[in-house]
Amino acid sequence: MIRLGVNIDHVATLRQARGERYPDPVQAAVLAELGGADNITCHLREDRRHIQDRDVYALKETIQIPLNFEMAATEAMLQIALKLAPDAVTLVPEKREERTTEGGLNLKGQREVLTATTRRLNDAGILVSLFIEPSLADIELSLQIGAGAVEFHTGRFCHEIALAKTTLLKKRLVDDLQQAASAAHQVGLQAHFGHGLNYTNSSWLQHVARAEEANIGHAIVARALFVGLQYAVAEMKSLLNESCHRPYLAAD
Repeated sequence: MIRLGVNIDHVATLRQARGERYPDPVQAAVLAELGGADNITCHLREDRRHIQDRDVYALKETIQIPLNFEMAATEAMLQIALKLAPDAVTLVPEKREERTTEGGLNLKGQREVLTATTRRLNDAGILVSLFIEPSLADIELSLQIGAGAVEFHTGRFCHEIALAKTTLLKKRLVDDLQQAASAAHQVGLQAHFGHGLNYTNSSWLQHVARAEEANIGHAIVARALFVGLQYAVAEMKSLLNESCHRPYLAAD
């Protein structure tokens, strides 16, 4: 089964747009849990554009499923993570000018700080995942840095599969993810996926044998506007796991 992590950042984005107390991302997390979410993901950005400090502590105290805390590898964020003690931390690149996280970490350029941050989180008993491109080089570096999991950036995959006109082309894109997931599994790293996954492309992960987790936020929150959050989560989990939604490949 592919676990579904629901990112509730965009609920906080809507709240911050008006400077109100609602909608509450903690309430959203509870509804996501009722819909079948396996964990809740939130990203506390340095500019606090959506999730706020009080949100992460309220989430940790409220939800009954694991909390995945996304953060940049900075000393300030590390101190918050160590105090919060989430079940997992995903280290992500962060630029103030970007709308959302774009692309994987620069593992070579940040190797020293990522290794030090990962070591301190591991010492605290927190699973560390690195947000990377689906490449063999990044998988090997992630292992050397000390991560226990990798989250493959699926932005390019989602863009290209939407443009692919034939099943063969789509299969080649899925094969790239399959090879990355298998390589991660072979060296003992969990294979997670995230960014750009939605209700038209997420079911392709059913063809990735070693896929363990998908972290999805924007698509679920957008869908929830029409069907409600609990149902939107249930729909997504079904797309990830139920065989009736598994895309047909002639090579099967």
